[in-house]
Amino acid sequence: MSPKKRRGNKNPSSEPTTAAATPPPPPPEDSSSSKKLQKTLPVIVEKVEHTAKRAKKRSYTLVFIIGGLVGLFLAVFFAKSQDIVIGDFQLGSLVDVIPAGILKEATDISQREKDVVSADAFRVGLALKSEGLEANHPVIMVPGVISTGLESWGTGEKSRPYFRKRLWGSWSMLRAMVTDRATWKQHVMLDKDTGLDPPGIKLRAAQGFDATDFFVTGYWIWNKIVENLASIGYDPTTAYTASYDWRLAYPDLEKRDKYFSRLKTYIETSNKLSGKKAVLVAHSMGSQVVHYFFKWVEAEGHGNGGNRWVEDNIDSFINISGCMLGAVKGVPAVLSGEMKDTAQLNRLAVFGLEKFFSREDRAEILRAMPGISSMLPKGGDAVWGNLTWAPDDKPGQNVSYGSFIKFTEGNSTRGHPRQNLTVAGGLEYLLKNSDPWFRKQVLRSYSHGVAHTKKEVEANEKIQSKWVNPLESRLPYAPSMKIYCFYGIGKETERSYYYQDITSPMSSLNISIDTSVNGDGSDRGVVVGEGDGTVSLLSAGYMCTKGWKMKRYNPAGISIKTYEMPHQPDMFDIRGGPNTGDHVDILGRQKLNELILRVAAGHGDAIPENIESNIREISEKVKIHDGDGDDFFASWGVPGFSG
Repeated sequence: MSPKKRRGNKNPSSEPTTAAATPPPPPPEDSSSSKKLQKTLPVIVEKVEHTAKRAKKRSYTLVFIIGGLVGLFLAVFFAKSQDIVIGDFQLGSLVDVIPAGILKEATDISQREKDVVSADAFRVGLALKSEGLEANHPVIMVPGVISTGLESWGTGEKSRPYFRKRLWGSWSMLRAMVTDRATWKQHVMLDKDTGLDPPGIKLRAAQGFDATDFFVTGYWIWNKIVENLASIGYDPTTAYTASYDWRLAYPDLEKRDKYFSRLKTYIETSNKLSGKKAVLVAHSMGSQVVHYFFKWVEAEGHGNGGNRWVEDNIDSFINISGCMLGAVKGVPAVLSGEMKDTAQLNRLAVFGLEKFFSREDRAEILRAMPGISSMLPKGGDAVWGNLTWAPDDKPGQNVSYGSFIKFTEGNSTRGHPRQNLTVAGGLEYLLKNSDPWFRKQVLRSYSHGVAHTKKEVEANEKIQSKWVNPLESRLPYAPSMKIYCFYGIGKETERSYYYQDITSPMSSLNISIDTSVNGDGSDRGVVVGEGDGTVSLLSAGYMCTKGWKMKRYNPAGISIKTYEMPHQPDMFDIRGGPNTGDHVDILGRQKLNELILRVAAGHGDAIPENIESNIREISEKVKIHDGDGDDFFASWGVPGFSG
């Protein structure tokens, strides 16, 4: 049964939209621009009230995106210097073309964020401190994709105006998108052939807690976790943010920045100074980075740590919303430059891309960030299903999730196959129809298959491209290390797509999402399933509940504990409130903060498992089985361990 095509059939949301009554602060009296803003305030209020009555299903996200962009211009009004010029462009002049309602919404959002901070800051940490919990293990935080700010350190003619300014993760990013698109694009894209810095351009990851605590002012990421860690005694001597340039392929993180060498040194030093093993806290793509680090640090010719390094240095690995088997929504991002609902974190950045760059531009930019391609789905048809079946299909579902890319009728004029594609077929199609430089970057850095035997896993120990894939490489020999999997559930998450041909001869892309397809599980060409809004339940939960229970993937028998958190958002809180299960907003969830602090304080053993989804049933349907019953310690000859 095929879903019907309907256009413009979106239903109004039943969720009310609120507008705070707090007016913006009064501007300096001698500012002509500020006087202009004062005169428009009555219109602003009236406009917002009218807009609120017509809010739709995604109104909160839309308001935040636009409000964040306009926050840049509000900052111009209230700054000491009223005339800000970039090149030949004066930002103050933009006030005349900004809708009045948006200005008020931006101020309201900023005030709501301040109210939340004053009410909730430090609450979890202070409560646990009253129970007697205190800083214990050194804590190293490994952020996810695109959450680390990127600063320009180039001194060439085009880079000088941006020296030490963040071209990712700041208002400077949005300013550059608006006023100097070509230069911004040149700076954020890596060299297509080398995967490293383009000639004359040098972007580096910001360092310290400031690198990841806020994406832009008012939009927190790791800030609430840092606040609560501080509440039980952590400070910069006992906690560390291991930020990295997420654009780089994992091997190039070490080649260019010595990232893994620096991480290894910091962990060893913290261990020596504190006498305690470290706790690694990773989010999203950061969990993949940690898994890769475990392989790198052991390997001869790389970290040279040997089989006992992780056992001797790491107490626990906290995996928050980890996309261990990838994120399917990464496929349309690099396949066709589609950005609608493909990134929950960087709403501001996505708005900039959608507004100022074509779909072709977007696909080119994202392909020239090989780190993003690390999140392409892993496991192939064994995990994600075939054309008629998938392990996470729902009872009575008419179209299987396994049919990952479904071509609508009559759209095969550009040479792509008429038949639908599975995840494995979709990746093959992506690589076949991409430029050679992109294909080379993906194939040299990553692998997406399954190692079905111990012998295959053993052979992969020396193949770097296998290290990011937990289905092709094993966990370290660290029987006393603990792994905690904390993730959200109950939020619609992209799972498969309807595609159509692009018939325009001006486009370099072959296909795009067919947004006219609605019904039968499809919303504007996107079919959703279970997850946290970004990472599907299969990716977040399979390794934790089943994959790492198999000896070939976990030969040391590392303890794996899973704690699921249902998405129960506060409809009046733009970030979901204290019980959100959203992929990014969960970093502010009170329960998650409590769990992290308990592990860091040395009380993780008391955390119970909490599985509320059907991930166990889904995992049993995945076509991967534990067929190796040998004694892994003896067969691999690991010194210091016995069966």
